[in-house]
Amino acid sequence: KCVRRRFGKDVGIRRPKQSIEDNFCLIFHKISQIQTKLKMKLAVFATLAVSASALSFVPKDLAKAAQAGAVAAAIAGGVAAPAFAGDVGAGEQVFNANCAACHAGGQNVIMPEKTLEKEALESYLAGGRNEKAVITQVTNGKNAMPAFGGRLSDEDIANVATYVITTSEAGWDE
Repeated sequence: KCVRRRFGKDVGIRRPKQSIEDNFCLIFHKISQIQTKLKMKLAVFATLAVSASALSFVPKDLAKAAQAGAVAAAIAGGVAAPAFAGDVGAGEQVFNANCAACHAGGQNVIMPEKTLEKEALESYLAGGRNEKAVITQVTNGKNAMPAFGGRLSDEDIANVATYVITTSEAGWDE
């Protein structure tokens, strides 16, 4: 919530026009606007991609094309828009503070073949490359990886999972 709402005119406290809290509010709202725009662009891109695949069909694949069109419509309507459980920015901070010692740049200093790259996550992560599987692994640990369930909150773990999946999709070098 914006600091202005908690400490502004609502409770009768006067402050200088450009306080630190006001600047924080402006930055917070700008970040929210950018996140909203990115989500909208992602939804449009997903709709276009699914629609394009729905248009290139053979008559025997009509059912698949109809299903793809329904998915595109749902995405465009916001019903099934791709949504992540956590916050990527917060996840990056938690990752850097807790995970980067072993997984800097999406790598793995203990078991080099088990990186956080997209292909590696798809092949070795129990349940495949998805947030739920990352949450399970971070919470419970596995092999040399310790469990973080007692050290991090559920929200922090969800944020890390969102960050890992998002970054693995984009590529860790970018």
